[in-house]
Amino acid sequence: MRATRSPVVRPLTAHSTRQRLVFLLLGSGLAVAFASLDAAVLGAVSAARLPLPLAALVFLAVTVAPPALLGLLPAVRVVEGAAARNLLHVALPEPLPAPHDFDARWRAALWFLLHLVAGAIIGAALLAAASWVITLAAAPFTARPLVPGLPTGAPAAWLLLLVIPTVLVFGYLVAGVGAAMARIAAPLLGPSPAERLAEVEASAARLAERNRLARELHDSVGHALTVTTLQAGAAGRVLDSDPAFARKALAAIEETGRAALADLDHVLGLLREESAPRGSGEESASRAPQRTLDDLPALLSASEATGLPVRASVPDRITGVPAVVSREAYRIVQECLTNALRHAGRVPVDLRLRLTEDALELELTNELSTMDAPTRPTGGRGLAGIAERVALLSGTMTAAPTDGNWRVAVRLPLGRTPGRPPDVEKTSS
Repeated sequence: MRATRSPVVRPLTAHSTRQRLVFLLLGSGLAVAFASLDAAVLGAVSAARLPLPLAALVFLAVTVAPPALLGLLPAVRVVEGAAARNLLHVALPEPLPAPHDFDARWRAALWFLLHLVAGAIIGAALLAAASWVITLAAAPFTARPLVPGLPTGAPAAWLLLLVIPTVLVFGYLVAGVGAAMARIAAPLLGPSPAERLAEVEASAARLAERNRLARELHDSVGHALTVTTLQAGAAGRVLDSDPAFARKALAAIEETGRAALADLDHVLGLLREESAPRGSGEESASRAPQRTLDDLPALLSASEATGLPVRASVPDRITGVPAVVSREAYRIVQECLTNALRHAGRVPVDLRLRLTEDALELELTNELSTMDAPTRPTGGRGLAGIAERVALLSGTMTAAPTDGNWRVAVRLPLGRTPGRPPDVEKTSS
């Protein structure tokens, strides 16, 4: 059973008080260094016989200016933040970023000055308390008083009782000054409004990147699993009657699996980069080029190899398309082909790609299935994923049955400015 400490002695025995004393003594040491400079300046000012107002102004400027200018350095805020976080137990970001705006710099400089002042107070109080305790403890054992007016010898034994109040007063002073410094640490060392905004923007960018990677995995792996399932089923049915077709189906499964594995390795590599230490060599380990419209012929060939006939109307060369538009357009085509194969089976798909001065237009049409297509659990992300990709590029999208066909039409502006969500019209197929 733990003994309950008295409220009177709790500030003296608390671990936080000892850590605050270390923090304040660090400030005391820095204050002594600046005090040495101030003493030299004070000697020079006295020798120059300046008028008292001017001498006071010069001394004040030399006393305040060096620590204030030093406090403006970015490294000072980082070091002081680490000390406040570990010794004062203040909730500050770890690591505390170096200040990039003047608001954060001047607050760090003010904190540095307060650290020096608080350290000087505690350092002076420690020296005074130590001297007083030594004087009181030595009085009963000396014949000559160390301080005029104090008794000596046996009559001075009662002075030993003053040692405990002296220690208590110093302990309370350390606890109080340390608590005050801990209270003002967050406002002075914490993030500025500009830094908070930058952190929010960085968090939003990380979240958007993770969502993009989730879409990449869904489209790539979903396409691979759909192709693999259908090809494996077809190969199993004709394994004895048509070995050549079965071998072709197995080759398509192998190629699709390799492509999906490469995409998976790329995405996982990007996720590892977020936690990889700088300079570890992992930052660029998986910087494989992402698929774009230049890879569209290979995608169409792979789809035809699965038994999905694709009639494509695509320009021979696609130039002037920003990389982000080209990448998202490729994934949209891949997802549409996957959806057609999954929901309608091996029906012909018409692909039309047209490039105008300000937009890239995609249109994919396939026959609606007249037979029962394999069902799957609800909650698929096919059309929703396409809509998210279109929204990122401020495009428009239509997905709906038309004259017995399922039609997906997408228009992607070639500009890079994000805008409103796309206008989406869709019904289930």
